[in-house]
Amino acid sequence: MMKKVDRRVTQQTMAFVLAGGRGSRLEEMTDIRAKPAVYFGGKARIIDFALSNAVNSGIRRIGVATQYKAHSLIRHIQRGWSFFRAERNESLDILPASQQLDEDNWYKGTADAVTQNLSVLRGYGPKYILILAGDHIYKQDYSVMIEEHVRSGAKVTVGCIEVPREEAKGFGVMAVDDKDKILDFVEKPAEPPAMPNNPEKSLASMGIYVFEAEYLYELLEKDAVDPKSTHDFGHDIIPQIVAQGDAYAHPFSRSCVMSGLEPEPYWRDVGTIDAFWQANIDLTDFTPELDIYATDWPIWTYSELTPPAKFIHNEEGRRGQAVSSMVSGGCIISGSSLYRCLLFTGVITHSFAQLEGVVAMPYSTVGRRAFLKNVVLDRGVNIPPGLIVGEDPELDAKRFRRTANGICLITQAMIDKLEK
Repeated sequence: MMKKVDRRVTQQTMAFVLAGGRGSRLEEMTDIRAKPAVYFGGKARIIDFALSNAVNSGIRRIGVATQYKAHSLIRHIQRGWSFFRAERNESLDILPASQQLDEDNWYKGTADAVTQNLSVLRGYGPKYILILAGDHIYKQDYSVMIEEHVRSGAKVTVGCIEVPREEAKGFGVMAVDDKDKILDFVEKPAEPPAMPNNPEKSLASMGIYVFEAEYLYELLEKDAVDPKSTHDFGHDIIPQIVAQGDAYAHPFSRSCVMSGLEPEPYWRDVGTIDAFWQANIDLTDFTPELDIYATDWPIWTYSELTPPAKFIHNEEGRRGQAVSSMVSGGCIISGSSLYRCLLFTGVITHSFAQLEGVVAMPYSTVGRRAFLKNVVLDRGVNIPPGLIVGEDPELDAKRFRRTANGICLITQAMIDKLEK
């Protein structure tokens, strides 16, 4: 018999965001910041999506576990997410890995990150724990998933994204029955199991889990003393519950927040340079696959106080203009031409420069007569006058980080080497 759900389940839930990963496939973009702190969409950071989903879903108790080069992430959270009020039973705790005694105090895995903070979780007394990855781009109403978890009586509910079977080979994939009970969990299978009612699709884990709190505490305490465990949810905790027959899947399509303009549920892992560039550039489309303009499910972030963007000069060949582009506050487009570009706060482009397919992070500068095509500029990069990127693949690969798909990542250190 299905359980009756208390509609206040989100008030009884604490979200625990795993935000300690480097994201090494983003190469130099994560040399000085963790992947969740990487900029996205002109104003936000990647972690803002998980945090915004939690707040918009009605969850007001959040813990964020940080580890790798966490300073910019912690600073961002302190500046942009300081509106929680203890007197309203709200809190956002930053939970860095403590390396006070020896190296063993680093988080050993995703499960260990929660285990090391059990005293914090217990102190708040939540009934349910929602485990989230802090490094994906999507909009989701977690309350739908939590209510489904309560109704099913599951020991764990796993958030799953529906992906084409061919693409599922790179994920942890769930084999489920027609009632969403997880029958098997297979890591990166050669032949991904299909969904019961859709043979073309498979269910891949999103790294989102709902547990009853006391049950999770018991699991983690046993896992902590298991010498064979890697102390990871995906490798140890979830397969154990699946084997016991107590795990259920929650397809993302049931709780994805859509404004009506998106063609299908949107979820992206922007963990490579190509994926990061593509997801940002996609926002410049006439009808983007992710609607960040919808006000009923806002993506909260820290917004700097900046003047409006400015476009100056109106001469042939020296006209400040941007077509199919997004330009943030504080930018100055001075006699240069932009097409399909996304500029973060405070970017300056000088006269006669041409930019196409450029994602420019905050406070980068493009010099006069520079030509940039399919480029990601890291924060504060100063492109010298006349630099050409995007026309000579071999030269680009020697000077910058160029992907097989032709996207160039440029950092200031790379520019400094050119000028020596």
